[in-house]
Amino acid sequence: MSWWPTIGNILSSSYKPSSQSSFRHLLYGIILGFSLSWTSTSLALFFRARRERLATHDHFEPRPIELRSDEVLSGVTGLIGNTPLIRINSLSDALGVEILGKAEFLNPGGSVKDRVALRMIDDAETVGLLHPHTGSRIFEGTVGSTGISIATIARARGYDVTIIMPDDVAEEKVKALHALGADVERVRPTSIVDKKQYVNVARQRAIDFGKHSSFDKPHVLQAPPSMIVSTTGDEEKPEDLMDKPRGFFADQFENRSNHDAHYDGTGPEIWRQTSGSVNAFVSGAGTGGTVAGTGRFLKSMNEDIIVVISDPEGSGLYNKIKHGVMFDYKESEGTKRRHQVDTVVEGIGINRLTDNISLALPIIDDAFRITDAEAVAMSRYLVQHDGLFLGSSSACNLFACIKLARKMGWQKGQTIVTILCDSGNRHYSKFWNDEYLKKTGIPVNPGLVTELL
Repeated sequence: MSWWPTIGNILSSSYKPSSQSSFRHLLYGIILGFSLSWTSTSLALFFRARRERLATHDHFEPRPIELRSDEVLSGVTGLIGNTPLIRINSLSDALGVEILGKAEFLNPGGSVKDRVALRMIDDAETVGLLHPHTGSRIFEGTVGSTGISIATIARARGYDVTIIMPDDVAEEKVKALHALGADVERVRPTSIVDKKQYVNVARQRAIDFGKHSSFDKPHVLQAPPSMIVSTTGDEEKPEDLMDKPRGFFADQFENRSNHDAHYDGTGPEIWRQTSGSVNAFVSGAGTGGTVAGTGRFLKSMNEDIIVVISDPEGSGLYNKIKHGVMFDYKESEGTKRRHQVDTVVEGIGINRLTDNISLALPIIDDAFRITDAEAVAMSRYLVQHDGLFLGSSSACNLFACIKLARKMGWQKGQTIVTILCDSGNRHYSKFWNDEYLKKTGIPVNPGLVTELL
């Protein structure tokens, strides 16, 4: 028995055979129309979703930030890079702008310089300038963080380390270097034109490493400009040089590996982590590698991204960007408190053009001068409102982010990314020492941040 009459009878008992046939045709039409409509809608949604997935795949590679709990990494160097990008809640909420910080203090050596140290050593090994476990020694001039990063990686690779640094840097950095087995030589801070300046001393120590005695002429091997490689081996016996100890001057200020570490690492990570939604990148500059490498990569992806320098007191970069002159009024004769860059901030600021900074100059759009008082204020504000215990250069960068957002009039969710270079635990004796700050006349007033916000 057909079930169609039954449906017809349920709907209306007055239907006759002819009307039942018409109703059946009508019902067929309704069912067929609904089926076609549903099928076409589903297909349209499927193909649209597929196009979106393919479009996303064309622009973004798989995200590199993954949980490492189920991975086995290859030693300490496996921990370097792929750092999280974290939202600074207090500043973002107050400004209506997304302030994001690259948490470089989570690298195993405690700073962004881990990337640079690893790349410099990797590149030197790749081209045969260094050979592990041969008694070779790496020499570097640094205010601390790069030295700690080099010492961390060098110990894992079988190298000895000698670090030359100014004698007025935070004591915590010296203690960390000693703990990592590095030899530390401290010199009076002075200008780069002085042969006793810490970078120049490091270069000379690398040259001297190739001498058998004080009367010998050092065996200096051919190396890229600025780098020095000396050896105790015999130049006339190339096969003898491979296994002989070498002295290697890394020269982070001029070494292109510094820039490349960020162009190939930090920049792409930021681009992926933000899915390409970046309006500005803010960074300080000591050697210039971070702002050059990261900034150039981001500009290559989107030329409208604004690249900004955060420059502390005593540094000449601000005036170089704004006025074309590498000079700061605090460098005037008779006004300096310190012999290097006259600021309590360590790690950023410089008064000479390095090769890495020269790479950055064409892509830098703006610069902000950050005073010592502003940097100190930001560091205390972040502890109070975000629980973030950061170092002096990180504080400078975040204060510059506020100034940029205010200057641009941004308050509709634009994204500003900056570098959180290191934590505060390397700055107890100076930047995080209220007694020291009081003696140097630097106020501790978190209200400066509140006023600006």
